[in-house]
Amino acid sequence: MCGIVGYVGHQPAYPFLVTGLSRLEYRGYDSAGLATIENSKLEVFKKEGK
Repeated sequence: MCGIVGYVGHQPAYPFLVTGLSRLEYRGYDSAGLATIENSKLEVFKKEGK
């Protein structure tokens, strides 16, 4: 099973994404991924564990 958190807006996304990932952590997920778009470039980050 997976959980998805997303944010679209003009404010910095960091606080929204960290809060969402923290909430998913309590559901037992053992890995996380994050994708952002900056200057029309997609950046993807993946990590196992906390």
